[in-house]
Amino acid sequence: MDIARPVPEPTSVTVAQDRLRIRHALLGAGALLAGVWIAWLAAWLLGWPIDELGILPRHAAGLVGILTAPFAHASFEHLMSNTLPLGVLATLTLYVYPRATRLALPAIWLLSGLGVWLFARDSAHVGASGIVHGLMLFLFVIGLLRGDRLAVVTSLVVFFLYGGMLLSVLPHEERISFEYHLAGAVAGLLAAIALRRRDPTPARKRYSWETEAANDAVDDELELPRAAVVPVLWQRSAGEGSHGRVIAFRPRSAPPADERGGD
Repeated sequence: MDIARPVPEPTSVTVAQDRLRIRHALLGAGALLAGVWIAWLAAWLLGWPIDELGILPRHAAGLVGILTAPFAHASFEHLMSNTLPLGVLATLTLYVYPRATRLALPAIWLLSGLGVWLFARDSAHVGASGIVHGLMLFLFVIGLLRGDRLAVVTSLVVFFLYGGMLLSVLPHEERISFEYHLAGAVAGLLAAIALRRRDPTPARKRYSWETEAANDAVDDELELPRAAVVPVLWQRSAGEGSHGRVIAFRPRSAPPADERGGD
């Protein structure tokens, strides 16, 4: 499936649609953050063991953690470290790629958790960092693959803000689940490749130099056709020779007497 053609230049209707898309992106990201915070508060107030909400690799009981682990955090600091990047990346993803996000977010959520369950160390893995890394790599890669202006700008902004996350897919601290980071990044990469053509390219201003060819074609249609045969207005006779000749003009006749000034 090819990327849909760009929609026409922005109008009052498309501007209103763009504002609505911003609102939906903010609401969607806010709902995701609210779910993470409510789950953490509930676990803290009710005393739920974090291990039971996390992913336990290669244990049947740990499969449920694929769904619940992003809502569980080991500490308040852990929760805070994921809140801002999750909010920013989720908002950008929902705004720039609303159609792709409907599949990308669930795919990143499930594939990152499944990767941890299959290959991670035998320990409880919790936190939304897998989704954060997945969204970051999804936005970065899909922008490079699509190449339109908004996609590329978003890709560069995301890399500038969160490019350092790429280093956290490698083991560096024992208590940090680099496996979750790595699985999320791989899931984001796969989602970007699979869904890069899901959304149409956005509307943008068209400059005059971009429409010169079309304008020239219209002008060619309006231009009068060239004459097939051009009549000869004058032709030298055979007896006149090839030398130039001075043509004498008739002398100017005197004006009538009544037109002359009287004395």
